[in-house]
Amino acid sequence: MQLDLPRSPGVWRQAWTRLRADRVGMVSLWIVMAFFLMVLLTQLGMLGAHWQREVGEPFAPPHLLGAQAAEQTAAAEKAPPNVDLSDVDPLAPRYREWQERAAQVKTVVEQRAPTLILGGDRLGRDVLDKAIKGAQVSILVGIAAALLATLIGTVLGALGGYFGGRVGDLLEWVYNVFTSVPYILLIFALAAVFKSGPLGKTFDNGIMPVVIILGAVGWTGIYWLVRAEYIKHRSREYVRAAQAIGAGHVQRMLRHILPNVSHVVLVQLSLHAVGFIKAEVILSFLGLGVPIDMVSWGTMLAEAQTELVLGKWWQLAAATAFMATFVTAFALLTDALRDAMDPKLR
Repeated sequence: MQLDLPRSPGVWRQAWTRLRADRVGMVSLWIVMAFFLMVLLTQLGMLGAHWQREVGEPFAPPHLLGAQAAEQTAAAEKAPPNVDLSDVDPLAPRYREWQERAAQVKTVVEQRAPTLILGGDRLGRDVLDKAIKGAQVSILVGIAAALLATLIGTVLGALGGYFGGRVGDLLEWVYNVFTSVPYILLIFALAAVFKSGPLGKTFDNGIMPVVIILGAVGWTGIYWLVRAEYIKHRSREYVRAAQAIGAGHVQRMLRHILPNVSHVVLVQLSLHAVGFIKAEVILSFLGLGVPIDMVSWGTMLAEAQTELVLGKWWQLAAATAFMATFVTAFALLTDALRDAMDPKLR
């Protein structure tokens, strides 16, 4: 007769149980999942597909300001001049008539909304659609660049920490070369190469240049942490036991050590995703990020700086609100994941 012995919960199940008990972590998880769903729907063309359409009047105010702002603008345009210019300009009496005819023609040709949900930009494009489409670009850049940096850092860190010796010395030299150059200067140098160098012809469209730049620069911190973890684990009893039963180097590195350092890898992945989203915003703000025919939170902020001079603040508010909500939720989720996967709490 075979007895069903109770099984202890696995590492991932324990982590999920601790994460569910964290209210802030769960709320952050739902917010992040909502943003990911929005990105997926945008990628499928169900959201933000018409962000380039001029659906509203130039600088159409948000609905909250609504009719009052629109009526004030219309009244200012229709108000008759306070000075009689007929003595100076004989055509002055006809200006009002021509203006009304032009307005009628404009109304017939294209009907534009006087207000939009979050307002419009200088061309009359919907700021809400731009913010949603910008979320797709910025989040995809951040996640893809973080995955690339995490992959590079984890592989190199595992090789350097596990084997040591000449392999470790070579990787340590590569690490020192990358870290000897200031981070922001290295990003700008690679961005200039992709923009005007020979690689610009190969990657002339899309977000791939930004992903490669951020991933190629941001792997060093992950490498250093993973290398230290592999140095610590490679001589422990469970690794020696795996070696005694015939496990090879790859099996020991991936099957035995990697699960025990996975919390470091996942936390670094989350932290780098947030950092790379901010870096993409800075690069796009400076004109070194996504192409001009695309929109991201960075390009929206770049456009908003000229609109603020005219008192049009809604594009800045929309981009900032979207970015702040996602980055804050992702950062809080990262803290919750770190606490849930910490092996000291198992």
